[in-house]
Amino acid sequence: MLRCIAVDDEPLALDLLEDNIRQVPYLQLAAKCKNAIEAVEALRRETIDLVFLDIQMPGLTGLQLIQSLAVKPMFILITAYDQYALEGFNLDVIDYLVKPVSFERFLKACNKAWDFFTLKNQPVKSLSAENVPEPDYFFVNAEYSLVKVVMDDIIMIEGLKDYVKIHLASGKPLIIRISMKSIEEKLSIKKFIRIHKSYIISISRITSIRKGSVFLGNAEVPLSDNYKDVFMAAIGQAGK
Repeated sequence: MLRCIAVDDEPLALDLLEDNIRQVPYLQLAAKCKNAIEAVEALRRETIDLVFLDIQMPGLTGLQLIQSLAVKPMFILITAYDQYALEGFNLDVIDYLVKPVSFERFLKACNKAWDFFTLKNQPVKSLSAENVPEPDYFFVNAEYSLVKVVMDDIIMIEGLKDYVKIHLASGKPLIIRISMKSIEEKLSIKKFIRIHKSYIISISRITSIRKGSVFLGNAEVPLSDNYKDVFMAAIGQAGK
């Protein structure tokens, strides 16, 4: 079963999405969202596998929402505009549908998501016991070794072109050759959030927020306008 949310600022389009989703037996609709901020709150609250997402919405656009997430579920874009297709696929979306969408075309996109989900999760399911919690660590190549990184030890992750610097509470930072996108995929969506194109931070390490900065103890990290709305929603301060 794929748990999904539908995001569209047009009520009729949202109702049609809901109707289509309910006709697909392996989809479970967890939430309907009228904008990207509601979607962020749903992603924080629920375990979501797939997001049906409109692009042109007031405030935060669908593409900005995808870019803002440190850990991403699968996305199927559904929009009235075809000019964003290339940018959408550059963000690794599962499919790009242009309104009006027939149910046959909608089902084809859903099948692609199901196939990808099954392939991605098959090794884990075959090796893991039922209800095993997600790992709280991951391994990276650093200093000619595989180094174990415990997520709760991470203060923040800083992007440095082709490298990232993992700032750790327990000792000196790790500098590894990996993209920000690849490191994002290793992180828990409930523990980390991106606040700048070059910074991902641990939510539990936040000590204060002031103007355009987030403070993690003595460390000051810039808060980009592109990520501000999502960040404030994630910490429960949306609209305040």
